[in-house]
Amino acid sequence: MKKYFHQFVETCEDLLTFGWDRPTDEQTLICYLQMFSDDQLIQTLAGRMSDAEIKEVYNLINRLLKTHLKDSEYHRLFLKEEH
Repeated sequence: MKKYFHQFVETCEDLLTFGWDRPTDEQTLICYLQMFSDDQLIQTLAGRMSDAEIKEVYNLINRLLKTHLKDSEYHRLFLKEEH
């Protein structure tokens, strides 16, 4: 059974642009991140990124997770495990 899926990007038919308003920014961010994490794209990018760029992305994601998720949410939503 799959733990992770990207449904939003497959069904979103609204405008994808940044700087219009908060709801549009949020949906654009969701779509960009889901497109960015596509297996083929991220494998291509990761192979071309510098060590510093890889560390920068990793640190950004970890900082956001620690700042905005409770421990239980981190385990349930990010790791997809019961805590």
